[in-house]
Amino acid sequence: MLEFMQQLVNGLSLGAIYALIALGYTMVYGIIMLINFAHGDIMMVGAYVGFFSISVLGSNIVVAMVFAMISCALLGVVIEKVAYKPLRNSTRIAALITAIGVSLFLEYTTLYFLTAQQRVYPASAFPLHNYEVFGLVISNKDIFIFMSAIILMIILQYIIKRTKTGKAMRAVSLDREAAMLMGISVDRIVSVTFAIGSALAAAAGVMIGLYYNAINPLMGIIPGLKAFVAAVLGGIGLIPGAMVGGFLMGVLETLVSGYGSSMYRDAVAFGVLILILLIKPTGLFGKNTGEKV
Repeated sequence: MLEFMQQLVNGLSLGAIYALIALGYTMVYGIIMLINFAHGDIMMVGAYVGFFSISVLGSNIVVAMVFAMISCALLGVVIEKVAYKPLRNSTRIAALITAIGVSLFLEYTTLYFLTAQQRVYPASAFPLHNYEVFGLVISNKDIFIFMSAIILMIILQYIIKRTKTGKAMRAVSLDREAAMLMGISVDRIVSVTFAIGSALAAAAGVMIGLYYNAINPLMGIIPGLKAFVAAVLGGIGLIPGAMVGGFLMGVLETLVSGYGSSMYRDAVAFGVLILILLIKPTGLFGKNTGEKV
């Protein structure tokens, strides 16, 4: 039982990371019905921005995360304006192929300029300490990741539910044409959505660098796909669903690694995706109609 609880604790911090990435997927899909497969690579860029902020500028982990979030928010807006906006009225397959192209562009541009060398997050940025609570070993790293993710999710929920921008996002998600007739700028709302989603991905990138203690230009592929599975698990287009799906995916992965073999954790994640699509394609909280965001 103690080992099971330990795996749950480990899974919560990993699940928090997946949840943050999944939120970006689900927000973009809820607004413009696009699966942004470049989202995982935006996370990778955020991880590198955080790394250089720590190693070159000497900032602490919180400042590095904020810097990464701002940088990737700008990057997300630029990508939307350059790559996705011209295709907004095109077929979904055209936008999907473009997203894959943007993903490859980010990966191989980073490879070209920074090489494939794996970089280690400086230990001085976040000295590691372990605490024992009722027999469970909890590190300050896990606490920081979990609490940071929860704070960001609360801020996101406040923006969505309590601000004019959030209300406009929900209106565009529900009926874009009606929102335009009511004077809402759809272009601005889409840009804000990409900025917020990319900022959350950047925070997740810094957390992954902290969690695994290493980053590389192709690091966004697998976490990005698992976060997509998490978004589908909870119900693509639904913010609460992405949160729950991310935590479930993190716990499932740690349980598979702890009780089986870490070699099968990726297979199990994508096996879950297949089962969801077969049994309940709309996800745990998904509905066929209605407001998404």
